[in-house]
Parts: sequence; structure tokens; C-alpha cells
Amino acid sequence: MTNTTATTATTATTATATATATATATASYTTLDSPLGELLLVGEESPTAPGGTALISLSMPQQRGAATVQPHWHRDARPFAEAVRQLRAYFGGELTRFALEFRTTGTEFQERVWQSLATIPYGTTTTYGRLAEALGVPRSDVRALGAAIGANPLPILRPCHRVIGADGTMRGYAAGVERKTALLTHEGALQPTLI
Repeated sequence: MTNTTATTATTATTATATATATATATASYTTLDSPLGELLLVGEESPTAPGGTALISLSMPQQRGAATVQPHWHRDARPFAEAVRQLRAYFGGELTRFALEFRTTGTEFQERVWQSLATIPYGTTTTYGRLAEALGVPRSDVRALGAAIGANPLPILRPCHRVIGADGTMRGYAAGVERKTALLTHEGALQPTLI
């Protein structure tokens, strides 16, 4: 995976705005129907990425800080064929790990946190405290860790939904706690509730 680093604030809104602002005239986008609603995928040209496009953003309807389509972006599903294939396989229960190129523009701390999310195995969860410990983040900075997780521009692909509260509660998710619960249930980390 390729990552570029730039200085941005640690809020979800700023991170998404930054991803939107850094998308050049070569940015393209597509949408994909999913069990979580219509996903918006945004990418930039990259000669090393599948389909020639590195993903810079994935967002869901009503997601806090979600990317919005910009006038200079062009809609083109072709560069996203591999990302769409992998997302469909994930939602179909056939894929547990994504192999795509990402290009994000977070702070050095955010990038470190976002990359660590990909190490949380499918079908499992971890806590904010355990993730902080693994990254060497002092307990006093766990809030900053939570803010970085909330600013993740590639939810699902970098599985921030797998980070839960120490007491097992579904703490914050930019796309809504219901979607976090749905993703963890889909992955088998939570048992579906009986109605």
C-alpha cells in the first residue's frame, strides 16, 4: 500500500475535507450498492494500483465527514473494478482481507493508526486501550487515538469498526453504530440478536 503524508487536523471532518481537497483533476469516483447503503469510492491515478487507481476515500450515506463529489471529479467505474470486486466478495462472505492500494493524507500519527487497523484480524475485535498499547500510545493520548480512528477515510477497508470499548460497547463510528454492529455481525465477531 502506498501512503502519502501531509499535516492535517485529527478530526473526521478535516481528514475527509483534506482527502477531498487533495483529489486532483485526475480524481475519479464510483458508487456501489451495499448492505450498508450506497458506498462512494474516490481514487486518484496510480500506475502501481489495480485498475490504475489508488483509493483515497470510501464513505457511506450520512457518514460524519463523508466525502462529497466535487465538480472536477469524473465518474468512471472502470478504475474501481478490483475494489468493487473485493468489496462484493467481502459482503458475500468470500473475502476477509483487502489487497488494494490506498493513498491517504493524514498526519504521521493518523497514518500510523490507520495502518495498524489493517492488522486487526477479520472476525475479531480489539479495544482502544489495547490498540494504544500496541502502538505505544500513552493512556493520556487515547482520546487522540480515538479521534484518529474516527478520521479514517477508508472505513471497511481499514477496519476501524473492529475497535470497541473495553466494556464491549460499540463506541462511536463515523457511519453510525448500527453499521458498526452490522459489520461485526457480518464478520462473526458479534452474534446476531434474536428479535
